[in-house]
Amino acid sequence: VQLQASGGGLVRPGDSLRLSCAASGRTRRYQAMGWFRQAPGMEREFVAAINLRGTDTYYLDSVKGRFTISTDNAKNTLYLQMSSLRPEDTAVYYCAAAEIITTFLVVGGKPSAWGQGTLVTVSS
Repeated sequence: VQLQASGGGLVRPGDSLRLSCAASGRTRRYQAMGWFRQAPGMEREFVAAINLRGTDTYYLDSVKGRFTISTDNAKNTLYLQMSSLRPEDTAVYYCAAAEIITTFLVVGGKPSAWGQGTLVTVSS
């Protein structure tokens, strides 16, 4: 499977932004998708995940209530709607796919497919 992330940019604190991740190729083996982010000088961290039935979603505590993960299975596209953005949300955001959603939830879990990353900068 190939994952293509897009939608990053420079925004001001309090603004909103929507990231997209288009999947192509052999997608049927993947039952969950999610987003990670990596800020400068920091380790990559989990942000949000969703099972492709759309019944279960999980979020990093600091983004709960501000970010919403969703999928459009007809378009094989994953989204991350980000609102009330803060400077600490500045990072490169990566989308990923995994066979099971717990891959996103366990320490050291490694999704088997990754997108190339899209930069989100929140600054006044």
